[in-house]
Amino acid sequence: MEHDDTPRPGWLGPWLKGFPALQPPLPLADVARRGWTLAELPTPLAVVRQAALAHNIAWMQDFAAARGVQLAPHGKTTMSPQLFRRQLDAGAWGLTFANVHQLRLGLAAGARRALIANQLVSAADLGELLALRRKHPGVEIAFFVDSLAQLDLIAAHWPGGDEARLDVLIELGTTRCGLREHAPALALARALKTHPALRLRGIGFYEGLQVVGETAPDRALMAQWQARVEALLADIEAEGLADVQPLWLSGGGSALFDLVAPVIAGRPGRIGLLRSGCYICHDHEHYGRYVGAIDERLGAPSLQPALEVWTQVLSTPEPGLALLNAGRRDVSFDQGWPVPVWHQRGGNKAPAGWRVTGLNDQHAYLRWDPAECNGPAVGERVALGPSHPCTTFDKWAWMAVLDEGDRVVDAITTYFA
Repeated sequence: MEHDDTPRPGWLGPWLKGFPALQPPLPLADVARRGWTLAELPTPLAVVRQAALAHNIAWMQDFAAARGVQLAPHGKTTMSPQLFRRQLDAGAWGLTFANVHQLRLGLAAGARRALIANQLVSAADLGELLALRRKHPGVEIAFFVDSLAQLDLIAAHWPGGDEARLDVLIELGTTRCGLREHAPALALARALKTHPALRLRGIGFYEGLQVVGETAPDRALMAQWQARVEALLADIEAEGLADVQPLWLSGGGSALFDLVAPVIAGRPGRIGLLRSGCYICHDHEHYGRYVGAIDERLGAPSLQPALEVWTQVLSTPEPGLALLNAGRRDVSFDQGWPVPVWHQRGGNKAPAGWRVTGLNDQHAYLRWDPAECNGPAVGERVALGPSHPCTTFDKWAWMAVLDEGDRVVDAITTYFA
């Protein structure tokens, strides 16, 4: 029997890679009732492990509460309304986004507070932001500013009338956006005091590009950030430049959340907002290295990898080489090659000698030393653990959620396009 394969909002179907093509389309909410198992689904296939996902959400929420900070997870990691809802339901203060387009999805998912951890400069962005604020009365939104030129552009685009001023955080920076020195940052705070469209709500920064994954230099890095933040806060408070309380202090935190938290931790009149996004699914390599150092400092394990891309061996053309049916279109490669994790089923770990050495658009090169271990056979399945989850999520419009028995118990959708 032929099925209607026309894409439908809120439905899964054969128009999506990883969906069983001979099965009829179905609403997302009906996935669990199909009783699918991992072995029944085609490859390549991105999956999320239910237990690790639940662990990470709960663990990070508990960590934030114990450190006196709030979670504002970065939505660009997953762009999944189902995962946004899980984070908010677990107690997240709100969500973070990189632009107004992403913010729209977060507000539709139920967020009532949001950061745009980026600069807005265009009339189109300003108009969309104002429209979203009118559509969602009572939401609290702030975005980053870092120059007088940006303030001038926003004033020129400002419609005036009954529109209330927008909240902004002054961004301090070193390697990307953000003010490099104290004096220009304070000048910006003074300019905001009388700006027709904007009001100062706090300070933000992003430390991630400077993290090395070693405790001594990373502690020194965060001591520098704390000095900069506290110096600017002291002058802002001394001059009465902030018209709204409490002030929001926000840091990145995906690679260094245990050392970022004390810098932004809540004090009277302040709320610390940790923007970590990758914690929800963690990864098997890039953030795995950084969080390994965090675990050593904490003295206990923290996050668990929850994201996998399942593949099948297409060819073993020479000793020590297998070609898998997933590539750059399916798994991230910007922060290192993916890691072989499982062989055939979840209970069989991939041999330590297996490694991915390259990706084409649709192929992965799995290599091993035949003198040290055996490789997989044609037709067998191999699961790859991504290094850097963000750029794996954006390659999939849906992902199956698996329980510990490799049964499909749920699914998520993503909205990057």
